[in-house]
Amino acid sequence: MSRFADRREAGRRLAEALGDRRSADPLVLGLPRGGVPVADEVARALDAPLDVLVVRKLGLPRQPEVAMGAIGEEGAEVVNDDVVGLGRVSREEFAAVERRERAELDARVRRFRHDRPPQPLDGRTVVIVDDGIATGATARVACRVARERGAARIILAVPVGPPDTLATIPEADEIVAVSTPSSFMAVGMHYVDFRQTDDAEVTAILDEAQRRIER
Repeated sequence: MSRFADRREAGRRLAEALGDRRSADPLVLGLPRGGVPVADEVARALDAPLDVLVVRKLGLPRQPEVAMGAIGEEGAEVVNDDVVGLGRVSREEFAAVERRERAELDARVRRFRHDRPPQPLDGRTVVIVDDGIATGATARVACRVARERGAARIILAVPVGPPDTLATIPEADEIVAVSTPSSFMAVGMHYVDFRQTDDAEVTAILDEAQRRIER
C-alpha cells in the first residue's frame, strides 16, 4: 500500500490530480483541521484564494471516533441513520452531542477567521478539500453548506477515500481523489506522518492565505 509522506505532500499530489482549473477561477475551501494544509497546497497550485469551511463530526456517544453525522455553518446537518440505529443512540443523546459540537463549531469559526467575513461563494466554483474521507458525512455537510451559500459548482477533492463512499456523495458535482483503495480502513493508514493539525497551524495558514489575497 502506497502512502503519502504527510498532508503537504498529499496536497501537492492532489493538485496534480485536479489539473489546471485556473480558468474556472476557483475558490479552495479547507476542512479543519487536517484538510487545511492539504487545501493550502491546492490553492497555491491553482493560484486560488483559500478559506476555511468549518464542519464538525457528530461522534457516537460511546465511540466518538465513529461518525453518526456531521454539522456545518448555517445550520446544515447530515445524519447517518444506520450508524445511529446500530449505536442505539437516543434522541436525548444525539441532541447533547449536537449541542456540544455546535458550540465548538461556532468557537472555531471565530478563532480561525478572527473578524474576517467568509469568502463569498455566490456563483463560484469551489474546491472543498479534506485530508481524506471515511464515512463521507463531513464531506456531505460541507458540500451542502457551500451550496446553501451560493456555490455554482462544487468539486470535492481528497487524497484518499473508499470507492463505495465516494460513489455516494451526490452533493458534489465532481469528486477528485488521488487514491481509492478497495481495502480502505482508515484515513491515517495512508499517511506516514498523520500527526494532528492544531488550531495554531490552521490559523497561521489562513492568515498567510489572506495576505496573499491582499497583495
